Amino acid sequence: MATDTPLDRFKAVLTGTARAIAEEPELDLGFTADTPAQSGKHIKVPMPARTLPADQVAEARGFSDGFALRLKHHDSALHQRHAPAEAVARSVFDAVEGARVEALGSRGYAGITDNLAQALDVRMRSDPITRARSREEVPLATALSLLVRERLTGLEAPAAAAPGLALVRDWIDQRTDLSSLALALDDQRAFQSLAMKMLEELELVEGEVLPENADEGGSEDEGTDEQQQDEGEEDEQQDGGEGEAEVDARGESQPADSDEGEGEESGEESMSDLDGEPGDDGDDGMQPVRPNRPNSDFMPQFEYKPWTTQFDEVVAATDLCDAEELARLRGYLDQQLAHLQSAVSKLANRLQRRLMAQQSRAWDFDQDEGMLDAARLARVVVTPGQSLSYKIERETDFRDTVVTLLIDNSGSMRGRPIGIAAISADILARTLERCGVKTEILGFTTRAWKGGQARETWLAAGRPPQPGRLNDIRHIVYKKADEPWRRARTNLGLMMREGLLKENIDGEALLWAHSRLLARPEERRILMVISDGAPVDDSTLSVNSGSYLERHLRQVIGWIEAKSPVELVAIGIGHDVTRYYARAVTIMDAEQLGGTIIEQLASLFDTP
Repeated sequence: MATDTPLDRFKAVLTGTARAIAEEPELDLGFTADTPAQSGKHIKVPMPARTLPADQVAEARGFSDGFALRLKHHDSALHQRHAPAEAVARSVFDAVEGARVEALGSRGYAGITDNLAQALDVRMRSDPITRARSREEVPLATALSLLVRERLTGLEAPAAAAPGLALVRDWIDQRTDLSSLALALDDQRAFQSLAMKMLEELELVEGEVLPENADEGGSEDEGTDEQQQDEGEEDEQQDGGEGEAEVDARGESQPADSDEGEGEESGEESMSDLDGEPGDDGDDGMQPVRPNRPNSDFMPQFEYKPWTTQFDEVVAATDLCDAEELARLRGYLDQQLAHLQSAVSKLANRLQRRLMAQQSRAWDFDQDEGMLDAARLARVVVTPGQSLSYKIERETDFRDTVVTLLIDNSGSMRGRPIGIAAISADILARTLERCGVKTEILGFTTRAWKGGQARETWLAAGRPPQPGRLNDIRHIVYKKADEPWRRARTNLGLMMREGLLKENIDGEALLWAHSRLLARPEERRILMVISDGAPVDDSTLSVNSGSYLERHLRQVIGWIEAKSPVELVAIGIGHDVTRYYARAVTIMDAEQLGGTIIEQLASLFDTP
């Protein structure tokens, strides 16, 4: 409109950008002269002057981007369930989560990174860390959020906060390893476990890594434990008197005013956060989940690094190929392996029989409703006054399992090996779905031969020595665990596409697949790797030691096998992988792959 002022137009642009970042079309943005804040889908950012000075525009953009990223990458209900009760620990927990959200959202976006840095500079001007003269005066929430930001993004703290941060840096580094947080950047639940472990190492909390029964949360406990219910009501009354915690612009937990209107607004925010988006976590929406507690310490920092992650990608198969070509490639895959279909189908049937046989059925008898109990019909005949007897089948724990199939998509797999791997993954997903076991199918390769854009940036930087991984990795999602097989069937045809298969960097692919498994709510997680040998990337190995990728792979495998709750098994095609994996088999003929996968997977389900 002609009457729109520059400030109005800036607000419209800012709102559109925030909606795009948050992927939330109903997001509402407004200006405020008070502290910037977020309430549900309503965000308030600092109002710039009418002349739109550059620094004030950048400040508004920074707060807007930060709030939008929080809407996209932060689950408030999950955060509240696992947050510690003690005030200092809670403020640290909130601040560290804020650092995770901003690091995750700004990854690969230089503009967002600059905007967030400008907003951080503004926040630091009034933060007590800038006035601290001793370690005791440094706010731990601010210090840890800045240190975590450094580890996750590589960006240094603002100059105003650097002296105060130096007072506690060594003290924190001696007590906890913040580097491990980067391994769970994409998974809020796994990140929370690491954050709680960090708080425990800093002696800010005691006891369990996550609050006990944090995810059980619901109707069963309320119906069976009156004491917990009474305590919950008492806690709610106390919370009502003190006011709900509100996350301010610094990412710290601040007590909200006891204003009645604000209380209603906070209640509305809480309800909207709990509603979520149906379908984000599968067909059933957000379901109660279990605490994701690894059995021992999380992964240490490896002597391994990528030169840059700017050009890496995690991409769905449908984004690499249009539907028509996927259907054609799937038809080509079926045609090439038609003579194996009958043999693989027999193996699949055998696997299904073995799995179903282990699902021991248990029944509750003499029920008022359910399935008619034929074995007790005789007593009804003898005693006509006797009521009919019913039985109900109990659920078994066997179904609570997820399997990830990680397939090497390197050039050496070209031809029959990749075809057999694709069709075997297809049969496995179909069979396990019939058995009630969810299956995820992933692939890993690189975007280019001999380095791609990562190598170009290294060359432009003057060829620094020992740059680390020097290629652009591509991780492909062929089928999500919650996705029905029928929807993902054609995706597997992508493996037959000319030009897809390039280099293989196995260590990072295992970490990626492992982190996705840690995010799953199932009790049992199985990771099966199909590869044809050692990791190879000419660009990386030409400027690092010859064992650089292999050493990293061994470290990752060793940690998963010794420390992680994920069960790892590997199948090598034409190459011996038993030198890497403790539980592995090697086949010399690709024809054996289908049967070997079936046997290996069936053995995992055998009762010890």
